[in-house]
Amino acid sequence: MLYSITLASKSYYRNGQQYRQADVTFADIRRQFGFRAIHIGRWVTQQEQTKAANLIYDALMDLATILQVPPQVLSLRNTLSLAFGTGGQLGVQAHYELNRNMLALAKNAGAGALAHEWFHAFDHYITDKVFTSAKQKFASHAWLLDRDFINHPLNLLLVDVYKQIFLSTDGTKVSQLFSHCAQVDNQLGQVYYALPEELAARCFEAFIQDHKVKNQYLVSGTKQTQEAKLGLFPTDQHRSQINQAFSRYFSQLGYVLSAAQ
Repeated sequence: MLYSITLASKSYYRNGQQYRQADVTFADIRRQFGFRAIHIGRWVTQQEQTKAANLIYDALMDLATILQVPPQVLSLRNTLSLAFGTGGQLGVQAHYELNRNMLALAKNAGAGALAHEWFHAFDHYITDKVFTSAKQKFASHAWLLDRDFINHPLNLLLVDVYKQIFLSTDGTKVSQLFSHCAQVDNQLGQVYYALPEELAARCFEAFIQDHKVKNQYLVSGTKQTQEAKLGLFPTDQHRSQINQAFSRYFSQLGYVLSAAQ
């Protein structure tokens, strides 16, 4: 279904299928995806809530479709909470709060960041399911520090995702993308773009944006933004290899979980 929904005078393109026949509420979102809790900012009007709920519902359904997983997987076994318009920092579209297991979207600036922040939540949640004694908060970071992982077919597929992101094709050195992000950080006098969890989340964004199902509220900006122009997203063959690794992992995860239901 091709359409655009406007929120705060902005329109967001989408071409996914029609999952709902009418407006939904945040209560509907909680039931459909199994979020532990949903928090709405006190200054969000009812009209804004309705528009946002429609956008978020469709974006999450599109994400589940792209990943080939049941919708309830997105709440990470009912451990993830969602917040909309509850505050935050000026200029920050969205963020994932580690200590609260909460994915928070800004009222007027959260569009396009949902996929990135959801992967942060997933990368955090999956850490102790993959690694035996990881002290890092994200699985991507734990893998880079060579932590021992639990030998399971799904874990092997996820480990391959991280290998594709962080290592060269022959596996003997760091990838050109990883090295380039570290160089950009050095030029800017910071440590951010080369953080394993940030690089992995940007690669996940690219994977989602490259899918035939398009949703600008879910993800946008991996090709034309300033970050893209700085070379902070994968490109060409490397991008294709990472996309394939993500697809293998999540499709198999979806198969296993669907079979278990």
